[in-house]
Amino acid sequence: MKVIRKVFVLGYSGIIFLFICCALSLIFFAVLELWHGINPTGGLPLQERFNAILESIGLLTIAVVALELGQTILEEEVQREVQVSAPTRVRRFLSRFMAVVIVALSIETLVSVFQFAHGDTSRLIQAAAVGTATGVLLAAWGLFIKLNKSAEELEPEAMAEAKKEDPKVQNEP
Repeated sequence: MKVIRKVFVLGYSGIIFLFICCALSLIFFAVLELWHGINPTGGLPLQERFNAILESIGLLTIAVVALELGQTILEEEVQREVQVSAPTRVRRFLSRFMAVVIVALSIETLVSVFQFAHGDTSRLIQAAAVGTATGVLLAAWGLFIKLNKSAEELEPEAMAEAKKEDPKVQNEP
C-alpha cells in the first residue's frame, strides 16, 4: 500500500509541477500583453491598448487559478496523508476548488463585459452567459454546503481533525 501511495504522490507532484509551469507561462504572456498595451512606441490606438490590458488581466486570472489549484492539490493530496473520502474532507476540497473557479469566472465576466462593451457589443450575451453560469455555480455550491451540513454534524471529530491539521500543512516548507 505504501508503494501505491508513493505512486499517487508522484503523480500529484507531477500535476502540481505542470500547474506551476502553466501559471508561469501565463504570467509571462500577461507581461508581454501588458507591455503590448502600454508600450509608448507601439503606436496602437487607445482601444487596442485597452484590450491588451484587459487580456493581460484575463491571463493573470487564469494563472492565479492554476497556482491555487496546484496549492490545493499539494495541501490536500500530498501534504495531508489521508484520503479525501470523509464528507468533511470532500467539502473542504470542493469548497477550495469552487472558490477559485467562481472568483476567476467572475473576473473573466467583468473583463469580457468591459471588452465587449467597448468593442463588439453583440457578444455581450456571451459575457452574460458566463456571468449567469457563475451565479448558478455559486448557488449550487451554497446548496451543496447547506445540504452537507448534516454530514458534518454526524462527524464532528473529522472536522476537528481537519482543522487541527491546517497549521501543520501551512507551516511545512
